[in-house]
Amino acid sequence: MHNKFGAKVCLKKLIYLDNSATTKPCEKAIKNINLALNDSWANPSSLYDLGFHAQMLVDDTRKAVANVLRCREDEIYFTSGGTESNNTAILGAVYARKKRGNRIVTTAIEHPSVLETVRRLENEGFEVVYLKPQADGCVSESDIKSAINQKTILVSIMLVNNETGAIQPVKAASEAIKSAGAPALLHCDGVQAFGKMPINLSALGVDLFSLSAHKIHGPKGVGALYIKKGVTVKSLLTGGGQEKNLRSGTESVPLIYGLKGAVDSIGNINKNLEEQNLLWDYAKNSLLDTGLVKINSPQTALPYILNISVEGYRSETMLHFLEAQGVYVSSGSACAKGEGSYVLREMGYSQKAVDSALRISFSRFNTKDDIDALKGAICSATQKLRRAN
Repeated sequence: MHNKFGAKVCLKKLIYLDNSATTKPCEKAIKNINLALNDSWANPSSLYDLGFHAQMLVDDTRKAVANVLRCREDEIYFTSGGTESNNTAILGAVYARKKRGNRIVTTAIEHPSVLETVRRLENEGFEVVYLKPQADGCVSESDIKSAINQKTILVSIMLVNNETGAIQPVKAASEAIKSAGAPALLHCDGVQAFGKMPINLSALGVDLFSLSAHKIHGPKGVGALYIKKGVTVKSLLTGGGQEKNLRSGTESVPLIYGLKGAVDSIGNINKNLEEQNLLWDYAKNSLLDTGLVKINSPQTALPYILNISVEGYRSETMLHFLEAQGVYVSSGSACAKGEGSYVLREMGYSQKAVDSALRISFSRFNTKDDIDALKGAICSATQKLRRAN
């Protein structure tokens, strides 16, 4: 390949292992976006046939998302992504139920879009309980049960932690709410779980569930919120009454239909999970073989995320050495913007482990060759850093 000046450019193969931050849009998502932009660009609220065709694309996507979650189509509401879904679920639920209590129960390891939202409510006078995780990254069922009382109006617990992959006991929270006789709604941030593990919302017992397209090879800027039939959530946006008055504003049909393309491309979730388990084990064992790495994720983690520490080497330094070799990982949540992981701190890890943590996150397109490249890049980086010191 040559640049515009005619000079030969050598391109490294890109090894992308930061799929929890975002994923590369798949071909079907891109195709659907272009189709909607070119052929169905009308306002879906318009009463003529052009608007009707645009609305059909929105409806088809709603059905596709509902099929994955095993819920009703009319329980799916489109948003701009996981952050908006989380904000709408939490604020909307609390404001709708504030006359019934003032306690909110969540965990200390939620995504910032949850933690910052409940902190806002805490500043408004609501009581917030932050459950700490155990050493395996999961909050205990007994702690959840102890925290919920008859004044609890919302419980918000993520299904899969975005830094460690630890799977949280969401169903136990549902059972604890019933046992306590609390008026609480149960919200679940499912952004890192949707499309990667089997999900049955009825079996989980959740009332609200958030998801995002760009974590499953769809476009950025679109997501969805499941609201159980009969549950009331106060709208945060007013206007034309789109999405059954929950989220006013003209729907972004191309992005929504891009989400459908991503959903249609998921394939067999159980089969994907089996293959991913094999890749996760291969990655863990390969990295442990170097003698340089410690594993921070629990063995029971969803196998799309593997958190490690290369102790003695700061995360940011290691990250850039890996990048120079064409390997892309992260030092934690992309929303943390390079700050040390509060998730690992809450799990009781030392500052040394936190400062050297790396999050490796896979997609169904990653291979053992990618793991081998990562292993080699870590070994090479440590050698160069030792010589530099």
